[in-house]
Amino acid sequence: MAKARLDRIRAMLESAFEPLELDVRDDSHLHAGHAGAKEGKGHFHVHIVSDRFENTTRIDRHRMIFEALSEMMATDIHALSVSASGPSSNQTSGN
Repeated sequence: MAKARLDRIRAMLESAFEPLELDVRDDSHLHAGHAGAKEGKGHFHVHIVSDRFENTTRIDRHRMIFEALSEMMATDIHALSVSASGPSSNQTSGN
C-alpha cells in the first residue's frame, strides 16, 4: 500500500505542477504509534521544484501542494513535510 500511495502522490503532483525535480518519501515508519499511523494514514516528505512556484511565497507554495493533494489529505496522508521552490530559488546540495 505504501508504494501505491507514493505513486499516487507523485502522479498528482506531476499533473498539477509539471516539476523539474520531485522526490516523495514515505516517513511513516518513523511515526509508528502516532495518531495518524493508528488511523492507517501516512507521514510523507515532498521535495519539489517547479516553474509554477516562481515568485510565490512559501505559504502559497504549501497551500498549492495541499490543495493538489486535498483528496489524499482526507484519506491517506496524516502529515506532510514540504520543501518547495521555483527553479531560481532552488538551492541544491550539488550531489
